[in-house]
Amino acid sequence: MHKLTNHTRDLAMTFFGFGLLAVLVGNSAVAAKPNVILVMADDLGIGDISPTNPDCKIKTPHLQQMADEGLTFWDAHTSSSVCTPTRYGLLTGRYNWRSRLARGVLRGTSSHLIPADRPTLGHLMRKAGYHTAMIGKWHLGWDWHRNGKEIDFTRPVKNGPDINGFDQYYGHCGSLDMPPYVWVDTGKITAPPNRVEGVNRKEDPYGWYRKGPIGPDFEIPKVLPHLFEKSIDYVESRSEKKNTSQPFFLYLALPAPHTPIVPVPPFRNASKMNPYADFVMQMDHHMGKLLAAVEKAGLEEKTLVIFTSDNGCSPEANFGVLKGYGHHPSGKYRGHKADIYEGGHRVPFLVRWTGTIKGGRKTDALTCLTDVYPTLEAITQQKPQPIGGEDGYSLLPVFEGEATSKRETLISHSVGGLFAIRQGPWKLCLCSGSGGWSAPREGDARKKGLPPMQLFNLMGDPGETENLVAEEPEKVKALLLLLNKQVSKGRSTPGKSLTNDRDVKFLPAGVELPRQD
Repeated sequence: MHKLTNHTRDLAMTFFGFGLLAVLVGNSAVAAKPNVILVMADDLGIGDISPTNPDCKIKTPHLQQMADEGLTFWDAHTSSSVCTPTRYGLLTGRYNWRSRLARGVLRGTSSHLIPADRPTLGHLMRKAGYHTAMIGKWHLGWDWHRNGKEIDFTRPVKNGPDINGFDQYYGHCGSLDMPPYVWVDTGKITAPPNRVEGVNRKEDPYGWYRKGPIGPDFEIPKVLPHLFEKSIDYVESRSEKKNTSQPFFLYLALPAPHTPIVPVPPFRNASKMNPYADFVMQMDHHMGKLLAAVEKAGLEEKTLVIFTSDNGCSPEANFGVLKGYGHHPSGKYRGHKADIYEGGHRVPFLVRWTGTIKGGRKTDALTCLTDVYPTLEAITQQKPQPIGGEDGYSLLPVFEGEATSKRETLISHSVGGLFAIRQGPWKLCLCSGSGGWSAPREGDARKKGLPPMQLFNLMGDPGETENLVAEEPEKVKALLLLLNKQVSKGRSTPGKSLTNDRDVKFLPAGVELPRQD
């Protein structure tokens, strides 16, 4: 694949304009403005699909086909090990911990997190001439109309995805186990709640969801297929037959396989393992339908499809039951959702761009979901701005066959607001335990007198079993100074220093920042 030099890009911009720019691939020119479908699963572990786990016991043939036709990333990560902050990082290209949300996630009634003036993928793609749509789980807050403390469901919702660059959206505010359970269509609530509903864990340990108001058109078991149907309808509306010349950007944020885990026939019991495995199989089936719709619409070679997850698998999947069948949602990695360990933030990342990206390739390039922003910025031939994508690196070189992007470091963040920094194979965790929900939890780790930091060499120890802090003091020092630099500069990429939205603290109690030599 031939690289585009800056001179080539400038000439193209000068003589042709954005509408006719091309990315040169082999001996052919592919439209520089492909449609983009970005699909984010919810709580799907890196071990839960066959492209990223050869020992996966859950059948995921459609995602395997997508991988066979595209590019699979083996070392891809979310910026956080939980939902809301990862979505912030994906859409802004900025590490989530730079925002006002220091730890945890938002609720279904939370106000909006991303200000209207913060650049997002929606703004980026709209600026490039795209029609932009968001479908599914938002989980970044929006502003319900309130009469006192009560939500007035007859009034429009404000400050939803529309202020963050999306021409239209259809979805629910939080996770699928968080009330209120109503659909919002670009600010308009489709049907106000007419009852209160919920299922507790004792009634259904997999399919539980919190009690709250629910609309007559909101059926929990049908939410996943409903959102795919909406997405397929959207793709069909942009098909070649519709003579729609405007490219589109679709952000499809799935509610699955997060709780409530509610597989429907014929997927219920299909895995012969448990409902979680069934639900993953159902999600894979729907992905196959979406990809088929892209092909049927005549858009296969004009559409870049990205599939990923917002964090690792949740313990709600019941790791013990799955282990009995030889299935490990985190693969060979330690931990799960919420943790600073690899199982918390190392996720599937598949890319298919038929006719442009050679199929069946795999890469070990270090990748973060914040890289999606500069990647789409480069694909749409937009000049990087001082703000937007400040913690991301374009993956176009990797698409073209190079071994890496320019990313050399990765900063990870746990549900408890604890940090880790990675450089090459070295990973320094600034916590005594998992930083999240797996053992040892942080409080227990401190009571046991475990060291306040953990240093692992992932090359020889991908399971993060041997803490090398005592043996490698110089490496610890170097990583601490590097983390401090990237935190204080407000960006981890070259460019003018920026400010964080809050005072970011990362050092564990009893640990001081070493002096620069």
